[in-house]
Amino acid sequence: MSDRLPPLTALRAFEAAARHMSFQKAAEELNVTPAALSFQIKSLEEHLGHPVFRRLNRAVELTEAGRALAPGTTDGFTALSAAWRNVRRFTDQTHLTVTAGPAFTAKWLAPRLYEFARAHPEIELRFSASLRRMDFDRDAVDVAIRFGRGPYDGMYALPLTEEWVTPVMVPDLAEQFPTPESLRDATLISDQSIDFLDPTVGWTEWFETMGVPSPELTGPKFSQADHAVDAALAGVGVCLGRRSVVIKDLADGRLVAPFKIALLVGARFSFLCPDGMESRPHIAAFRDWILSEIEKTRDVAESFELREPA
Repeated sequence: MSDRLPPLTALRAFEAAARHMSFQKAAEELNVTPAALSFQIKSLEEHLGHPVFRRLNRAVELTEAGRALAPGTTDGFTALSAAWRNVRRFTDQTHLTVTAGPAFTAKWLAPRLYEFARAHPEIELRFSASLRRMDFDRDAVDVAIRFGRGPYDGMYALPLTEEWVTPVMVPDLAEQFPTPESLRDATLISDQSIDFLDPTVGWTEWFETMGVPSPELTGPKFSQADHAVDAALAGVGVCLGRRSVVIKDLADGRLVAPFKIALLVGARFSFLCPDGMESRPHIAAFRDWILSEIEKTRDVAESFELREPA
């Protein structure tokens, strides 16, 4: 028997039919008629010299030869699809797909995107607000912005700003709570999005650093940082705000931070992309824009004294 491969269309028909275990569903996926798909599979069987399916009354099942062939064809077409996506991404400099967490997307990226769009009208941005671990090839993502300590092996990883937390509130509340001691009587909003860090950095650690006994934390608790900040913007109470999520509201005066002590959290955001792709024009443009936006609020950030948690 010759080692010459059968036609790619026949292998594609077999792979889809084996995956669905249905000629009808495979034909619909490949946008061909069931008769055309059946013809391709018959040509594959003639090339092989053995049947790969048993045709039953209302179903099909793989023969021993079909079971041996199915995993390799699935892996092969998966690899081909990944390679094709990669080469398309390499040659496409007009679309940029970015993934970042929901809070960073809502509070850092979204309010600033007009500036990027104005500076780079040739680049169409696409966003995926997600915290899950991304596969750049599988998910067709160009850039990921992720929070943590790293390391990010095999990637281009550019650390962004240091992340810290400090109490933030609307200006009216700042008049009611002028001292750290008075904050014990405020409604304290808890942002639980960084509770996974060890050591933890929260209200208890902030009060201890300020030399004030921590009150019982009975205020609202949020799993997403942007939701906690939105509650503070609505005047619900005082939030221990993360730099990345509150810095623009501080710069624009919607929130104030009366106590110029901020606690370092020991982790930061990083700009990530596949190693070697950082020099692609659209990726480099997005990276440089992020760095320039960070510079715009550097004076606000540098007004705080940074401390390690007590």
